[in-house]
Amino acid sequence: MRSALRYLAPLVSALVIAAACAAPRATAPTATAGASASASTEPDFTGKTLNIATGATGAVYIIYGAGIAELLNKKLKTQASSQSTPASVDNMKLIRDGKADLALTQADIAYDAVKGQGRFAPPEGKVDAKALAVMYTNYLHLVTKDGSPINTVTDLKGKRVSLGPAGSGTEVKATRVLEGYAMTPADMQVQRLSSQDAADALRDGKLDAFFFDGGLPIGAVLDLSNSMKIKLIDQTDAIKKMADKYGSFYFAAKIPKETYKTSADVTVAGIANLLVVPSTFDPKLASAILKTMLDNRADLEKVHPAALELKLDTMTVGSPVDFHQGAIDFYKSRNAWKG
Repeated sequence: MRSALRYLAPLVSALVIAAACAAPRATAPTATAGASASASTEPDFTGKTLNIATGATGAVYIIYGAGIAELLNKKLKTQASSQSTPASVDNMKLIRDGKADLALTQADIAYDAVKGQGRFAPPEGKVDAKALAVMYTNYLHLVTKDGSPINTVTDLKGKRVSLGPAGSGTEVKATRVLEGYAMTPADMQVQRLSSQDAADALRDGKLDAFFFDGGLPIGAVLDLSNSMKIKLIDQTDAIKKMADKYGSFYFAAKIPKETYKTSADVTVAGIANLLVVPSTFDPKLASAILKTMLDNRADLEKVHPAALELKLDTMTVGSPVDFHQGAIDFYKSRNAWKG
């Protein structure tokens, strides 16, 4: 699976970026073609344009998002496309500004967005968004070379460190981990790189360490681990402090040593990923999207192993953002709504 993923990811990413550039900007869903039909008639979403905000090359969002778009086009006959972005922060801004119809985002960023705080404090503006599903867990990777003198977060002082792309959830989460160790980005020589660019820079000796938040495995980190021995840095001491200050959506998560052939399991800051939509999103389309994803999970698993976590009994657990009515209707239809 991992070997297939390593070769699939660059191809999928390239196709995603090309599609996003070529495709017209998707418009927000309006009344469905079957709206006037009887209640027993299945709504027809043929030709419905959908723009899915994802992430950057080398990470999970861009691959998973492309898989969702392809699945919806195949099963619902929509015209969905996935857009490459810096990730969570920018994705929520795209939802707010009417430039995305669905978005993958970290739970902490979604919470700040709907509350109008953090990166969304005035004058930036809050986001009127709702959750469709809790998708999978993100693990904050702090990667360095095996044999590096960096063994703890505090060893990053004075080093060349990437905090993730500007506008990403990684940047926010990494900064909060640093805060848990009484540090700030000013303590380091900061760069803001995608997972792929950071992995390349570490391999080439142009970077000492990098943060990146994602599901297991992150393609760029997996490729790096196959070309050289890497080390992941424990973040245990920051996790409770983060949860106490910012919210219980932060929790301890373990990256098994088998994932990247490291010497030991490592505990890092975990958080849920959400699939969100504008509050005005068509409820019937929201329900149809969830049904399609869940009933065809095997197709998504072939795209990325993170889809293994897409389960009915966990899709409603862990979101700090209210669920969309269409999502609630779907979960009730499956006797899975816990609200």
